Amino acid sequence: MKNLLHVALCLVLGVGTAKAQNPEVFKEKGYTLNFLNNDQSFDPALKKRMVATFFKVYPVLANAYNKNTAKEVTFSIDTAYKGVAATGGGKIVYNPDWFRKHPGDIDVVTHEVMHVVQNYGRGGGPGWLTEGIADYVRYKYGVDNAGANWSLTPFKPEQSYKNAYRITARFLNYLEKSNPGIVVKLDDAMRTHTYKDTIWTNLTGKTVDELWTAYAANPGT
Repeated sequence: MKNLLHVALCLVLGVGTAKAQNPEVFKEKGYTLNFLNNDQSFDPALKKRMVATFFKVYPVLANAYNKNTAKEVTFSIDTAYKGVAATGGGKIVYNPDWFRKHPGDIDVVTHEVMHVVQNYGRGGGPGWLTEGIADYVRYKYGVDNAGANWSLTPFKPEQSYKNAYRITARFLNYLEKSNPGIVVKLDDAMRTHTYKDTIWTNLTGKTVDELWTAYAANPGT
């Protein structure tokens, strides 16, 4: 969930990394998932559901957004990590306490594996768009958002497209209705480091600020 520009540094510094251990290895649909866990009390049923979610959504996201995404991904359940989840270098660190408090929030997995697919690196584009795309993908491809009581944030006049996460995701969903495929194009520009502010005008004929103004005037439900 964290901005990828900061997550890589956290992982290099050892924040949220699990102790050395042998992972469980799962293979399916041409992809490999390594599962590390240093929490002996972690619910086996939840682990099974996380693995199933990975193999359900990751191949779909790879096909839709980045066919060259990593073929091997690592999940690490780490008691030392105190955020919700963080992604960098094909590894996703999860806080087991989050799942204990929010057992229905399985689509944290969907959001985080989209970060693997994104793979923007440094300088790809604005962090608010990175997180907005990941939450848009969660909204579109999530396996059980209802079970987490998760939905796109209702519009409020004080919001901005730069708020990221669900607020930006709702804006992107609005744009998709009149500009089908715009999220795929924005994602590709971020990954290829061709993103510029002018991309919004090139794709829609309007600046992002003009698009937001139109959205704010009629955000729908």
